[in-house]
Amino acid sequence: MSTGQLLSIEPQELQFPFELRKQISCSLNLSNKTDNYVAFKVKTTNPKKYCVRPNTGVVLPRSTCNVVVTMQAQKEAPTDMQCKDKFLLQSVVASPGATPKDIMAEMFNKESGHNVEECKLRVVYVAPPRPPSPVREGSEEGSSPRASVSDNGSFNAAELTSVSRAHVERHETQDNSYDARTLISKLTEEKNSAIQQNSKLQQELELLRREAKRNQSGIPFIYVFLVGLIGIILGYLLKRTWPPPCYTFFVFFDATSMAGKRKEIWKIGKVTGILFCRNVVHCLLICMED
Repeated sequence: MSTGQLLSIEPQELQFPFELRKQISCSLNLSNKTDNYVAFKVKTTNPKKYCVRPNTGVVLPRSTCNVVVTMQAQKEAPTDMQCKDKFLLQSVVASPGATPKDIMAEMFNKESGHNVEECKLRVVYVAPPRPPSPVREGSEEGSSPRASVSDNGSFNAAELTSVSRAHVERHETQDNSYDARTLISKLTEEKNSAIQQNSKLQQELELLRREAKRNQSGIPFIYVFLVGLIGIILGYLLKRTWPPPCYTFFVFFDATSMAGKRKEIWKIGKVTGILFCRNVVHCLLICMED
């Protein structure tokens, strides 16, 4: 901060974060620490390069005023990024109630006997602010090279070029990494979906196999064998046993016709056994075909 008798100026130098083809602005804060109206005027050694708003004005007693200095867009970087431009801020006590319209050029003429304070300000180019990066600042591999800044805040053109190139390469690398991560994530999801579908199909196939085996099993062979065996035994019993216990309810017993009845019953039992055995064999063949 420059502290004069009339105005306090902050900062002491105009720092511009230099970038090609871009307007850059910085501000000056003028503080009036007196009880008088103070008029000021800003001059520069390169008026075509800079725009000062306001370049003249009045600072009220015990108040402040902000001056904005804008550097026009530059097509080329200066040699060694050093700037020789300078600013001169003049201040003088004005009449009470003065306004910017009351400011005359003669007020800042020392030869006319006015008490004019002057403060010289230099221009310094500094490195532009770095954009936010998802890579941690402490990472050595992911960090981009920074331009080395001198004690007075300036840096050379080679360092500025390397910083810009590294910044572009870092963003391209981050974009490629993001695309690769997106592709890998998509392929992983498709793989998991295919595995789930394969597992589901295998389960359905296993269920179909079980149902087919269950349908093909039919009547167990042991049951068919037992039924056939029981039929043969019944036929044999019908042959050997006469008269049956219930025969007295249907046929009148006559000793003279017993021989004929025995032969008739034998024929019936024989035919019945043959038919039963044929049905059993037929059922067995059907089960074997299934």
